[in-house]
Amino acid sequence: MSENKRIDLHMHSIYSDGELLPSEIARRCEVLGHKAIAITDHVDASNIDVASNIAKMVNDIRDNWDLEVIPGVEITHVPPKVIDRLANQARSYGAEIVVVHGETPVEPVKPGTNLKSAECPEVDIIGHPGLITEEEVQIAVDNDVSLEISARGGHSLGNGHVARLGLEYGANMVLDTDAHAPHDLIDYEFSEKVALCAGIPESELNNILKVNPEKILKKQGIF
Repeated sequence: MSENKRIDLHMHSIYSDGELLPSEIARRCEVLGHKAIAITDHVDASNIDVASNIAKMVNDIRDNWDLEVIPGVEITHVPPKVIDRLANQARSYGAEIVVVHGETPVEPVKPGTNLKSAECPEVDIIGHPGLITEEEVQIAVDNDVSLEISARGGHSLGNGHVARLGLEYGANMVLDTDAHAPHDLIDYEFSEKVALCAGIPESELNNILKVNPEKILKKQGIF
């Protein structure tokens, strides 16, 4: 196994549609050599308070594993106009990482989601934003909102487009799994392959896989 350690800031547990308990995700990621993970289960206005349950769960396990386990949410399929409000509510409930389910070629996400996410400084990452425009990328850069390269099947179809625009506009890009099941978890070596296949130059791998996600964690006072 590579000595490099992954940071994955987009994962799902049984708190939404994932297959694993948060503690099992943590243990599996510890074995894979991760440095930090965020549990970011799906939320909308109906269950935004689940962020507090995730935060309590993380507090019970984060000190017992050889990696940082971070509570978060993925705001999913909501009207774009409520993204800012939900992001702030998620923070108040204890979410330390806020992902928004971006506009992707494989799901009917409401148009305008990428734009509203890019405009919201409380959003850390636009997850798999495969239909993002040049204007939206620039807005994300201006508001320090990161763009995700996804290892998840289907959502990864947009990786090349996201990588090209991200590199052109100097966006903070990160690579996450959007893991829902054990087979979705990957090690550092495989994440390098995903990034390269997306069109990320080898010279940028360290930034995508280490430096950029650490920027997010430092911004939120986690590292």
